[in-house]
Amino acid sequence: MRLGLTLGVVLALAAVAQIASGQDGQRGWNPMHFKKLSDAELRTSLTPLQYEVTQHEATEPPFRNEYWDNHRPGIYVDVVSGEPLFSSLDKFESGTGWPSFTKPLETANIIRKTDRSLFVERIEVRSAGGDSHLGHVFDDGPPPTGLRYCINSAALRFVPVERLKEEGYGQYLALFQRAASTDPAHK
Repeated sequence: MRLGLTLGVVLALAAVAQIASGQDGQRGWNPMHFKKLSDAELRTSLTPLQYEVTQHEATEPPFRNEYWDNHRPGIYVDVVSGEPLFSSLDKFESGTGWPSFTKPLETANIIRKTDRSLFVERIEVRSAGGDSHLGHVFDDGPPPTGLRYCINSAALRFVPVERLKEEGYGQYLALFQRAASTDPAHK
């Protein structure tokens, strides 16, 4: 009996530890469950370009990256952490060759830092949870914000609108439903 009770306690504790570490099979982003991988783990789980961009502030080539010309509806999440960063509803053609957005999907998921690496002061943007380098923000964007978040595709993973719920981002479906209901082309 004592062995059965002890085994039950161990299994219960293991389940709690698994949930606390974010390994409970849930998808999406939960800051309470996220634990950033070690540098060695990141090197094996990311492509070399993703690793260099997110961990060492590299910049991918313009016009030769995965999402600069993506026009599908959906959201863009941090390739390292999965935290939601940008929406296709806020994406625009900047002519720069990188994905550009007028605003973040969740402002709390973006950190701004001063970057003086090219002898000019720029504003770097990083993901809050994953601390991934994403790109930079400039004040030459279109209305309504006047901002241009110029982001490396290699720092992002795209989740198409039809997979939002399945991948744990179902709370963002309403944004696309509202946009469709106000778009005259959908009436």
